[in-house]
Amino acid sequence: MYDQQAEDAPAIQAIAARLVTYGPLLIAATFVTAIFAMLGGLRLDLAMVGIGLLLLFVVFLPVRTLTVTKTVEVPVAAPHKPVGSMASVVNALADPALTIDRRGTVILRNDAVGRQYPGMQPGKVLTLGLRNPELIAAIDGALKTGETRSFELHETVPSETWDRVVVAPLQIANVNWFADEERQLLITFQSLTELKRVDAMRSDFIANASHELRTPLASLVGFIDTLLGPAANDSVAREKFLGIMRAQADRMSRLIDDMLSLSRIEMHQHVLPTGSVDLSGLLREVREGLQGIADAAEVEVRLSLPQDAAVTTGDRGQLYEVFENLIDNAIKYGASGKYVDVTLTTVNRLGARYLVSVVDRGVGVEPEQVPRMTERFYRIDAEASRKKKGTGLGLAIVKHIVQRHRGQIAIRSRAAEGEGLRVEIYLP
Repeated sequence: MYDQQAEDAPAIQAIAARLVTYGPLLIAATFVTAIFAMLGGLRLDLAMVGIGLLLLFVVFLPVRTLTVTKTVEVPVAAPHKPVGSMASVVNALADPALTIDRRGTVILRNDAVGRQYPGMQPGKVLTLGLRNPELIAAIDGALKTGETRSFELHETVPSETWDRVVVAPLQIANVNWFADEERQLLITFQSLTELKRVDAMRSDFIANASHELRTPLASLVGFIDTLLGPAANDSVAREKFLGIMRAQADRMSRLIDDMLSLSRIEMHQHVLPTGSVDLSGLLREVREGLQGIADAAEVEVRLSLPQDAAVTTGDRGQLYEVFENLIDNAIKYGASGKYVDVTLTTVNRLGARYLVSVVDRGVGVEPEQVPRMTERFYRIDAEASRKKKGTGLGLAIVKHIVQRHRGQIAIRSRAAEGEGLRVEIYLP
């Protein structure tokens, strides 16, 4: 029963659809037939038969189908910008790299940028963290032309560094670069510091070596010619000349050692040390190592150290070389004062926690000479320096080691009554 009803339902729906469709026509025909029956003398039975036939006719007429079409505009999906993929690429780069938008705001950066330029934070304007006219010009040029720009970035603070900076537009396929409001730039920094330092070291070595080694080499050649010629059979002269030659050879050896030491320090000056150094213990060790020289010069090295531990981050070998140079110079050039004061104190200064001062009681130097004392091969009295076996590189070595440790060096002459030269080293 229920199956029969289910089968008849479509037919009933079709008949109903026809009646609804042709309803106005049936009403009009019925109205006309009724008028003829009342006014025209049409028999009522015939009128009913006619209306019934018309109704049957309508039931079997096809249903009119009205097809309505509507044009729907399907939006074209915007090209996908792989933000997540770009973040993975930037983080995978070993060199410092970051992306910025058209307003110069940092969007992404890798860890290398955070270490080298802490001020470049996501969400901040790049040029506020790195104020450089060439960088601004390269960014503007890349945004205006859509072409890659590069330049050499030279920074001197906190240490001297060089980088090849490349500003490259992140072009997206089928997207107009100039019309894209979300266009971005990729900026990478490739370090050139090591190459520059090697070139500078090579040039400085050639220039300084040729200047400083000329005199002892000339002396050696002259004495060798004398021993091979007029003094060939003179045992007294031979012994004298060989002693002078040995002293000149020692001088050249010390000079070469200092030059190589300075070159090694400069090559790694931009690399922060990571060791832990107890300054009190280090100063005691330096004094013990120089005790023989101090006794020979009849100079007393007096230490003033705090009771608490004074631990700093640094390279122990290089810091030993710093204080050995300073105390050795104080003994040699301030021997007339009979004692040297070495003091370690804590300070409250930006970037510095400890102060080590080395003070001699000698004659000091003239104020105009103080700024040049850390220059390579600068000697106040060249003859006196050579007699004391100085190479003119000691304070230059000290300066570069202190800079590598992000410290500061200050030199003052006759700063107080009875003082000769005071050298102060500030360390973090």
